[in-house]
Amino acid sequence: MSGTFWKVAVDAPLPEPLTYRIPSQLEGHPLLKRGMSVRVPLGRRSALGVLLSDEAESDVPFQIKDITEILEGTRPRLPEPFLKWLEWVSRYYLHPIGQVVECAFPPLKKAESARQKSRKGPVTPRLDAVAPPSLTAEQNQVVQAILSQPGFGAHLLHGVTGSGKTEVYIRLLENLIAEGRQGIVLVPEISLTPQLTQRFVRRLGDAVAVIHSGLTPREKTDQWWAMVEGEKKVLIGARSALFCPVENLGLIIIDEEHEGSFKQDEKLKYHARDAAVVLAKQYACPIVLGSATPSLETWTNATSGRYRLHEMKKRVEDRPMPTIEIIDLRTERDERKQAEANHDLPFWLSGTLYSALRETHESKKQSALFLNRRGVAQSVVCPACGFVPECPNCEVSLTLHGKNHLLCHYCEFHQTLGPVCSDCREGEPRPLGLGTELVESDLIRLFPGARVARMDRDEISTREELEDAIAQIESGEVDFIVGTQMIAKGLDFPNLILVGLVMADIAFNLPDFRASERAFQLLTQVAGRSGRHVEDKPGRVLIQTYNPDHPSIQFTQAHDYAGFARFEMSFREQLQYPPFWRLAAFRIVGLDFEKTQRTASLLRTRAELLQAQQIAYQKIELLGPAPCPLGKLRNNFRFQFLVKSADAANMGRFCKQLLADGDWIPSAVKVSVDIDAMNLL
Repeated sequence: MSGTFWKVAVDAPLPEPLTYRIPSQLEGHPLLKRGMSVRVPLGRRSALGVLLSDEAESDVPFQIKDITEILEGTRPRLPEPFLKWLEWVSRYYLHPIGQVVECAFPPLKKAESARQKSRKGPVTPRLDAVAPPSLTAEQNQVVQAILSQPGFGAHLLHGVTGSGKTEVYIRLLENLIAEGRQGIVLVPEISLTPQLTQRFVRRLGDAVAVIHSGLTPREKTDQWWAMVEGEKKVLIGARSALFCPVENLGLIIIDEEHEGSFKQDEKLKYHARDAAVVLAKQYACPIVLGSATPSLETWTNATSGRYRLHEMKKRVEDRPMPTIEIIDLRTERDERKQAEANHDLPFWLSGTLYSALRETHESKKQSALFLNRRGVAQSVVCPACGFVPECPNCEVSLTLHGKNHLLCHYCEFHQTLGPVCSDCREGEPRPLGLGTELVESDLIRLFPGARVARMDRDEISTREELEDAIAQIESGEVDFIVGTQMIAKGLDFPNLILVGLVMADIAFNLPDFRASERAFQLLTQVAGRSGRHVEDKPGRVLIQTYNPDHPSIQFTQAHDYAGFARFEMSFREQLQYPPFWRLAAFRIVGLDFEKTQRTASLLRTRAELLQAQQIAYQKIELLGPAPCPLGKLRNNFRFQFLVKSADAANMGRFCKQLLADGDWIPSAVKVSVDIDAMNLL
């Protein structure tokens, strides 16, 4: 055979790139270069792909198909550092290279006329510019330290809530734009995007682009092209924004780097924070990881010298940190039984928190109540027979919304709650537990005429709804904010001086070794929303709990991140958990319980045989298989098999070999691997 041959990363679930031939009419084409997009035949259809290498072998016993066309104009050539990074993502997270590469392109074709543009208005608001504030001594020291280290370097910016980390980001980006380069700013959730975007736009003007899940496909596509063509200089977005192929990349910033939402649990199971560090290395540019409560993985890298540590221990203008009070609900319950006062208060509200809410309301300031659970109640129960309605598709109880709407938060199954038990036909079902919807209705009853804003995924589902809610809170139109994690991080409300954590215990007892770390981070971040703009006296935080001595609460009250890290790391080291060892989770999922269980057992057997064959794998620890804590979701039975190792590269090779030959996996069962797994539920 003659002609030039190329390896092509084809958009298909294939473990390796495929080999194609350059037809005579395309030979010598100036765009036949690595990183260029092409169209190729795949079976009976055509597929998109990206050229990887022209060193492909042509000595094969079958006919090699021709590349159909080179996609000029519709898809730009991927920059070399970016393409190398995509290849690393594919290798490290064991995901098909063609599907990884396809993440680097927008959902739609480039708009060729004004008619194709989004009609919903500008994605980034048009705002008046504001003068930069004076930097604090700590802020200035951090900015100068980062600017003094050109080239690649990973920096952890550990600053208490309200210390002005965002201003540090903006100063670094202003310097970057002055140099004619571009930057990426990742935030963990859409809830942080509107307020943060406004702050950046007021300082950086029309240089800002935004990409997140709240945009339409056309809006995402237009923002993507604005960055790729250099029209915009700073891209703000959720984790997927990392896949925008910015050619002139000079800085990456990860805000709230500890957040678990930077890890994708479906399809390509990458961690945006970790992948961003590698991307920065490919571009030889700095990366800044910011948080008041860094992940223990990042903290270990910083304290060991792999990352450079910068600390900001004071709030801007020396504003005081909030005072944190712990309310023991066990004592509160006993006192309420004996006292006449407060007997009309809802079961979830202590007298102390009620008094604080009333005082704050009377002073025309804002209060926020945090509860990490949506709905009216966690579930309902029949007092006659004990029956709890469960989702037929998932092994979870249905959550009560409104007066009689039962909903599954995993598969969206819903049904109407009848006046009598559907099981025994006698008892009257009663709410069990608590949700944000009930807290909202109780506040409206306790404070007639008060303006209450509820912020959770039931109440806010679009970008416009989120922006409206934030604007109302900022303008003072809201007296009480009730919300889930949507209000817990990053948001900055000038009039908010009281924060109440309704039930801190919800985060403690999850079957996950990271439960304490996540609880501490959540408590600290929620507490940090209080009193950020009060100079004369500190904001106030009240934590209601049945476990007042829990380490997460004690270290939160003391504002002691370093102490919590030392405490938690001693436990992790003994049990060989991350960050000391690496962890991979195999998930075995199927509609048939017996087949799924057998496949999980066979996976363990294959792992043991592989260990017996190669000495290097004998230091790898195997755990399971066992049913996942959420053993059934969306009608699929779920098993989990964990692999632990002190050597990340060795663990990766082991996992790849386990999945190399998929013939042993039944067609009705799916086996996937999650490298550096964060979610073990």
